[in-house]
Amino acid sequence: MNKLCKLLNLENDDELFEKITQSFKEKGITLWDYFVDWNKVHKNIVKVEKELNLLNVLVGKENLKEELIQLIIEYPKVIEAIPYLLAIRFKKKAERNIYILLDPKLFTYELYPISQDELTNEKAEKIADFFINCGLGELIKEKKIKNLVDYATGVEAGIDSNGRKNRGGKQMEKIVGVYVNETCNTLGLEYLKEANAAAILKKWNIHIQVKKSSKRIDYVINKNGSLFFIECNFYGGGGSKLKSTATEYIEMNRYWNNQGIEFIWITDGAGWSTALKPLRDYFDKADYLLNLEMLKNDVLKSIFNYE
Repeated sequence: MNKLCKLLNLENDDELFEKITQSFKEKGITLWDYFVDWNKVHKNIVKVEKELNLLNVLVGKENLKEELIQLIIEYPKVIEAIPYLLAIRFKKKAERNIYILLDPKLFTYELYPISQDELTNEKAEKIADFFINCGLGELIKEKKIKNLVDYATGVEAGIDSNGRKNRGGKQMEKIVGVYVNETCNTLGLEYLKEANAAAILKKWNIHIQVKKSSKRIDYVINKNGSLFFIECNFYGGGGSKLKSTATEYIEMNRYWNNQGIEFIWITDGAGWSTALKPLRDYFDKADYLLNLEMLKNDVLKSIFNYE
């Protein structure tokens, strides 16, 4: 019989599995910071806020190209703000050369270097041409954009929205963290968040074997020298990913158990309704499968009082 069955005074594993699968959070776990990470957006804008304000002097200018060339020559740092207006991210200086395809038949290209390195009048003109030809010129000249700081903030918010897929996992970690923190404070236990083998060794002088040195465990709880590893995720939709995750966690549970480490998988979401079989496969091979409703009912505290 599953350890949780005994802990929760349930008659058999089937009853426990039904209890888990009938209480998934179908409405999701969306917190306010899911939509846009405004701190990150603001941090990125601050980097080029002065340069964006300098570019604001171009709004409504008839002789836009001449004014922009002069501005670039006098204040070369304004070049750094241009990629922010187009949602472009350069990781390396070598990537700051943009090639525009001029003829799809002959495959002739025009090079536009978007950097302030070795700035010349000719290079300033090329940058101005790029700014105008990519569409920003008309928006500025016709006053369709009146404040480039506000516009760039909108662009950054749009870029950040692409991170929602990964943010969903972080939301689950954040919610689980509330219960981990409360449990450990109540029971006087220590824990680490996103810990790897080096962090565990440094904190508690406990050596663990890992397949990848970069492997991080969502939460590690230490109870009198015995380690409990917690991994958490949320699946609002179905797909093949769920089956592969369940298979991966079967192996993960076995791997940690062989080292005397208890493994707790906390997962939730309506997506599991499409993948109950692989979830049951994990359930039958592991001691601890929890969902958010069980955390709400203090099952995590009960586990550590029981163990």
